[in-house]
Amino acid sequence: MNEWIENEDFYYNEQGLIVLTAKYHLEKGYCCGNGCRHCPYEYINVPEPKRCSLSNSSPGGALEPEN
Repeated sequence: MNEWIENEDFYYNEQGLIVLTAKYHLEKGYCCGNGCRHCPYEYINVPEPKRCSLSNSSPGGALEPEN
């Protein structure tokens, strides 16, 4: 992925942080393990106990931007 497109690959939340979309994650092709808000991979690489809490709740606040 070369260039991010606002409102397709990411958006800014109320705090001004970048939130990556499910579209971005699907194009990336894997779960990075950071517990991203729109992870389409069911948080498969997120370590416990964070994984369980993410899986049992609705999407929460955004995380820091990924590299």
